[in-house]
Amino acid sequence: MNPIIYHNPKCGTSRNTLAMLKQAGTEPVVIEYLKTPPSRETLEKLIKDSGLSVREVLRKKGTPFEELGLDDEKWTDDQLIDFMQEHPILMNRPIVVTDKGTRLCRPSDVLLGILSADQIGAFTKEDGEVVIPAKT
Repeated sequence: MNPIIYHNPKCGTSRNTLAMLKQAGTEPVVIEYLKTPPSRETLEKLIKDSGLSVREVLRKKGTPFEELGLDDEKWTDDQLIDFMQEHPILMNRPIVVTDKGTRLCRPSDVLLGILSADQIGAFTKEDGEVVIPAKT
């Protein structure tokens, strides 16, 4: 299967993760989730398959998280998913799906858990941080 990445092109972590996928020689399916949000069923599956809680997939920075009062523990998982459906920016990114699993790739090197470093080769992030050093 081709990897799937739920991507925000304005996010450096998302761009780095996409670059790693491409460098690995894959042809990822890129879903710009702000333009094409996942269905509720897909979002629930992504969360379940990632092994994270709904709260762990919520993005706080640069979102209406505080404005909506989502830090309050009164919200159920179903209600939090409702908020993510209404405000896709609340979904943290990038989420990557491969045949080896589903991960929220924050930081981008989390991708190595579902894609082999050997597939990627040497990789340096946009900011110059070396993720996978060149073999000597």
